[in-house]
Amino acid sequence: MIPQKNLIVVTSAPHVHSPDNVPTAMRDVLIALTPALLAALYFFRLPALLVILACVISAYAAEIVCLKIMKRESPTRESSAIITGLLLAFCLPPSLPLWMAVLGTIFAIVVAKHLFGGLGQNIFNPALIGRAFLLASFPVAMTNWTNPLDGLSTASPLGIMKEAGGEILPPLRDIFLGSVSGSIGETSALALLLGGAYLLYRRQIDWRIPGTFLGTVFLLTAMIGGIKGEGLWYPVYHLCAGGLLLGAFFMATDWVTSPVTKLGRILFGIGCGLLVVLIRLKGGYPEGVAYSILLMNVVTPLLDRYTKSRVFGRVKSHA
Repeated sequence: MIPQKNLIVVTSAPHVHSPDNVPTAMRDVLIALTPALLAALYFFRLPALLVILACVISAYAAEIVCLKIMKRESPTRESSAIITGLLLAFCLPPSLPLWMAVLGTIFAIVVAKHLFGGLGQNIFNPALIGRAFLLASFPVAMTNWTNPLDGLSTASPLGIMKEAGGEILPPLRDIFLGSVSGSIGETSALALLLGGAYLLYRRQIDWRIPGTFLGTVFLLTAMIGGIKGEGLWYPVYHLCAGGLLLGAFFMATDWVTSPVTKLGRILFGIGCGLLVVLIRLKGGYPEGVAYSILLMNVVTPLLDRYTKSRVFGRVKSHA
């Protein structure tokens, strides 16, 4: 009898092979997040730093505790936990009480990640689950935005657009640079574009997901803006404001929770874009990036199943 450990399991496509290992990939993600981190610290200063530290430290601690309880070892536990904590912090307002940030991080690590089996087994993006949990549990605190210029509470650009239209919106330049109210890591479109470009250059993400995601949002909002009589500023504002760029480059492209086939990734990005526009324009909440990605995470297995090729050859018919 052949020993079980020597068995070779052969499966049909898709197969993913890369010269980069997991630690290298996670290092690249941390490098890509650095511009947004620096922008957050520049605009929101100490409050942002405290929330970021609370999320990262609690994510690392929760990761260690879960691995100890399950008696597992993971060579990538440090970088995996840090990325989850950092991404969750980027989705939170700088004024959020630290105990809420810690609670959301623990929920993300324990429930969204380890209850599903740990790294590589989760079906939802843990950071987005943590954000959704906090938004459902503490909606007032999660929508208390701070203006980086004066420290006063104010509405986010998307909230202003939804309630008042485009007459009193912050200048697009401020949206691009990050000098507006919003979540810690979402306000600087420039920083997020730099990080996304780095991931694309390093081939850590596939252009199909962010490309179709952002392209769908742009095309739909351009058509809707045209019907409303708005100019080109309308779709550009939708691209730069809120968490769209953070979600498109860093959340929707998560290797575990996104499709592996090319067509599946295209459909995934289009679905995310459609849901974002629907929630932003018709939903009760002005932002829909997190929920759109989580909803598409649910259909990722179906996209992989029905878009992969299983053709090995064909049988010729004999006349």
